[in-house]
Amino acid sequence: MKDLIKHFAIANEVAEPQPLKVGHINDSYVVRAVHTGEKSYFLQRINHHIFQNVDGLQRNIEKVTEHIRHKLLAAGEPDVDRKVLRLVPTREGKLYHRTAEGDYWRVYILIEGATSQERVTPRSAELAGEAFGRFQCQLADLPFDALTESIPDFHNMEYRLGQLDDALSADTAGRKASCPDIIEAIDRRRDEMCMAERMFREGTLPKRINHCDTKVNNILFDEAGRPMCIVDLDTVMPGFVLSDFGDFMRTAANTGLEDDPNLDNIHVDLAIFEAYARGYLHEASFLTDVEKQMLPFGCRLLSYMQTVRFFTDWLNGDTYYKIGYPEHNLVRTKSQLRLLEEQEKVADRMSDIIEKLS
Repeated sequence: MKDLIKHFAIANEVAEPQPLKVGHINDSYVVRAVHTGEKSYFLQRINHHIFQNVDGLQRNIEKVTEHIRHKLLAAGEPDVDRKVLRLVPTREGKLYHRTAEGDYWRVYILIEGATSQERVTPRSAELAGEAFGRFQCQLADLPFDALTESIPDFHNMEYRLGQLDDALSADTAGRKASCPDIIEAIDRRRDEMCMAERMFREGTLPKRINHCDTKVNNILFDEAGRPMCIVDLDTVMPGFVLSDFGDFMRTAANTGLEDDPNLDNIHVDLAIFEAYARGYLHEASFLTDVEKQMLPFGCRLLSYMQTVRFFTDWLNGDTYYKIGYPEHNLVRTKSQLRLLEEQEKVADRMSDIIEKLS
């Protein structure tokens, strides 16, 4: 591992990389400086099976972080190095190193003294809303087509339904006949849930640069508990702001679990919804009126999308998501569908909250 570090433009002496148990996709290590006061680093092996265009992925991250850095410097922000990630190039000036074995590695400068959070409260939801709203605002003048899609069609509802149709036609695992109610629930919402893609083609809903994994643990907080830096930028790519807003609500404003076997546990936490929306709208000054009005739809869209993705994997015989037991993906499907139904019940209240905060 120490030999691996030598490929990167690191000037100070560092210790042997130590593994970190963070995230589920990439392998991560902390590389500590040997001498006090010198920089430490964050080493990652990129999962190139998921992120197949590593060159495009790394160029995305460089564009986004440098764009934000320039914004912070122009605004006279203090302590910029703790507010945006910085990639360390290789000694040849590349953004990653590929080993002889075909593995891809990258290095960031480690942000010292930062903490992350797992539990969402109304207060942390508001702070998260501010952080992701600020992140999108900083990137609002970066054309959406300046970045590549690190996972093509990741949040394209029409594409996800096409995958489902293929799974239904193939019925590889012989499970289709046992789920007519789920198929019917998905089918009768198809037209509504493809609305964003149609509006984009019509020119009424813009695409922007999104994070596409808006969990509270993808924010680093400073010693005082204030949001400091957005991390885990692998999925930063073009999309609708509805995706980022809706995905946070899908997890944080759900009173149950994503795979809750007891559907009675699942309701919408409107206190979390309002808190996040308050923080987000305070910072996301770039939003059009149409985007603001559609934020509650974004919540339903992402719950529906995840219903479709879990169900597709169930039909295919559980080939994508890791499962803990044989019917795990079916349980996930039903819990996400129940969350969607609960969101539909309070859709008017969610819209009233957005209108009040706007």
